[in-house]
Amino acid sequence: MLPARSISRAHQGATADSVTLSYDERFLRRKRLTTDAGASFMVDLAETTSLNHGDAFSLDDGRKIAVRAAEEPVVRVQGNLPRLAWHIGNRHTPCQIAPDHLVIRRDPVIEAMLKGLGATLTLQIAAFTPEGGAYGHGRTMGHDHGGHDHSPAGPFALNHV
Repeated sequence: MLPARSISRAHQGATADSVTLSYDERFLRRKRLTTDAGASFMVDLAETTSLNHGDAFSLDDGRKIAVRAAEEPVVRVQGNLPRLAWHIGNRHTPCQIAPDHLVIRRDPVIEAMLKGLGATLTLQIAAFTPEGGAYGHGRTMGHDHGGHDHSPAGPFALNHV
């Protein structure tokens, strides 16, 4: 089984095959995968990596295996997009952004919140390709912003004398 030790971002060249992965499956470091045509290969990356639709694994023999985003249950969100996007982001929920709508994965709690905010929701089965995290890190993983203080008396508190 040939290993894939590197990836090509937004690969534009020819590929030998493809592998279709869900959003969660596109976050990996070491894993055996099976291509859409049935061939197996071993992903062995130096660190855990978030892959995007259009990236490609580079096999040791020079072949490229395209990464495709699998269709999965998502929700198309329409309404006051700036307000809705703020609330989605405030819950650290991955979100795909288009000019006239947002897309999130199915989540009954978030869906109820969005309905309460006046959003129009449409359930779909589609590829999910959310925005990457800030600061070039790929995915948002929790609420750590480099150790700054979120307490009520944090760094911008006024000192009353």
